[in-house]
Amino acid sequence: MASGWIFLTSFIALVLGMTVGMGLRRHLAADCLDAPAKEVIRLGAGFLATLSAVLISLMIASAKDSYDSQNAHFRTLAAYLVETDQLLVQYGPEATEVRILMRQALPAAVDRIWREKQSGWQDSAFTAASLAEQLGGAIAALSPKTDAQRALRRRLEEASKSIADTRLLMFADGETAIQAPFLLILMFWLAVVFASYSLFVEPSRVVIAALLIFALSISSALFLVADLSQPFVGLMQIPKEQLRHALAPLN
Repeated sequence: MASGWIFLTSFIALVLGMTVGMGLRRHLAADCLDAPAKEVIRLGAGFLATLSAVLISLMIASAKDSYDSQNAHFRTLAAYLVETDQLLVQYGPEATEVRILMRQALPAAVDRIWREKQSGWQDSAFTAASLAEQLGGAIAALSPKTDAQRALRRRLEEASKSIADTRLLMFADGETAIQAPFLLILMFWLAVVFASYSLFVEPSRVVIAALLIFALSISSALFLVADLSQPFVGLMQIPKEQLRHALAPLN
């Protein structure tokens, strides 16, 4: 579910809970809201608030793990690309064509990763047009003439394999989206808590404004959690330019 919809839905649910509480206060008889009833409702609301806090903390931890995992793959891929480029520099002028190929194929590879993650649909990470396949084929075509070049070619093959492995991890390690049942249950709990807040207080401008601010704050927190769980879309997405410009221009 998109983070914007999560924010809007949660805010509406909290406002609805607040409105229900105010409506019940007007229609319930005074003896229905005596001290024992208030105590029971407050204890139940406190228990639901605690459960909601635990569930939100679990959602934050899950979203943070997903984001950190994809960001780590992303940085590792950039590091292997830079390492491969430096090894090609040491190889000599014969590897210039491979370095040019890397710079031509990298933007398309980055766009493909983002397109896969944003659409939620992924085809094979390894095709004839993929960066890993093109780089591996170009390195295999090198013809070393000295022992130093043969040693560099072995290191280049290892680096190319590392790039392919990292790309496969990015392909296989899907995002941890917020599950709809968890979200719906959490919104219901929070709506009940807000209903209990407005049940025992005479509505006034200050009370209504305070509850609206609280609802806006909680909805904003859920928005941030949902946005964090999608590393390739939204406000907190991983910046693709960091990988796109990982390789310095050729002189």
